[in-house]
Amino acid sequence: MTDPLVEVVRARGHEHVSATHVSTFEVTTDDWLTPAGDCILAVEADRAPRDFSAAFRDACATTEATITATITVEGPSATHTETIVGHGDARLDLHAERTLVLRTRAYTDDARQITLRAQADSPPRDPDPLA
Repeated sequence: MTDPLVEVVRARGHEHVSATHVSTFEVTTDDWLTPAGDCILAVEADRAPRDFSAAFRDACATTEATITATITVEGPSATHTETIVGHGDARLDLHAERTLVLRTRAYTDDARQITLRAQADSPPRDPDPLA
């Protein structure tokens, strides 16, 4: 049986992924990326927030919600996993059709955002752990 409070999104890397934005992580369903997209972690996502279950969206839209995102990068010689934990909020809409966003700040502005006050579970590491 599938857990309605667990969502899996698959996406791929891109030559312009830098993931250097200070407060935002983003995954897009778009198949392209410019170097200006410094918050983007991956492209060609197979799902966006509008595809998530109503139960998941409803759970995220509460201040009591703790939202955990596990990001796994599979490289040619290694796999790297990072866990990011954030919080829900009644202002989260979760109906975006193309992108999902995790923010480290308490700021929220649109339907793309799935968490706020997100924080990685470990200190910053080598910027290219799969190299």
